Amino acid sequence: MANSVTQEYMQIPAVTRAYTTACVLTTAAVQMEFITPFQLYFNPDLILKKYQVWRLITNFLFFGPLGFSFLFNMIFLYRYCRMLEEGSFRGRTADMVYMFLFGGILMTLFGLYANLFFLGQAFTIMLVYVWSRRNPYVRMNFFGLLNFQAPFLPWVLMGFSLLLGNSIVIDLLGIVVGHIYYFLEDVFPNQPGGRKLLATPGIFRVLFDMPQEDPNYAPLPEDQSGISWNGQGVEDAGQGQNDEDLQGEDN
Repeated sequence: MANSVTQEYMQIPAVTRAYTTACVLTTAAVQMEFITPFQLYFNPDLILKKYQVWRLITNFLFFGPLGFSFLFNMIFLYRYCRMLEEGSFRGRTADMVYMFLFGGILMTLFGLYANLFFLGQAFTIMLVYVWSRRNPYVRMNFFGLLNFQAPFLPWVLMGFSLLLGNSIVIDLLGIVVGHIYYFLEDVFPNQPGGRKLLATPGIFRVLFDMPQEDPNYAPLPEDQSGISWNGQGVEDAGQGQNDEDLQGEDN
């Protein structure tokens, strides 16, 4: 049982696994009173004057105490971060880490002026926004009540936050940063006279991207059990398609 759980955990893509684990562990540490939210929140004065630089990261890791809001955010964070990593960022871990860094820096700069303390929810909305714009024809279903195309998902989530009585500033920040990244990465380079402005630094590729396989290497078509290597690829493709269907219970 333990080996099975460990194996499933290690099959989660690296960036998704690292970020969601950090969020869960941070919340667990607060819940068990090892640390307090006052040690985690974004505070420019403490960062600059007391050199508490960890706040630049920890404010993205805490989503509040255990409860509906925390579970809701974790489900969306895990789901859409993983679908991005297994979809448009497949084999491009360095590019995804660079997106994380770009989004985090922009949100931090906005946070200086908007007096925001925790930016994890905005970061989740950014991931949802980028995924939704890269999968515009996917049909979504929200709690079995509302059907819409994927690009409307961030706005539906913002409306849901509004219904719960939450401020929509965080959601708007995630949408704005997500759109800036999407425009610079996917739209502007394809315009007449456009060019790619978000070039991932080479050091990121050295640190995060796996070495490419030898193109001359040709594995056997079948193992001794008679299972085709291509069959696994078909199964994975089917799993990827299933991930694009948002079910009510996921939300």
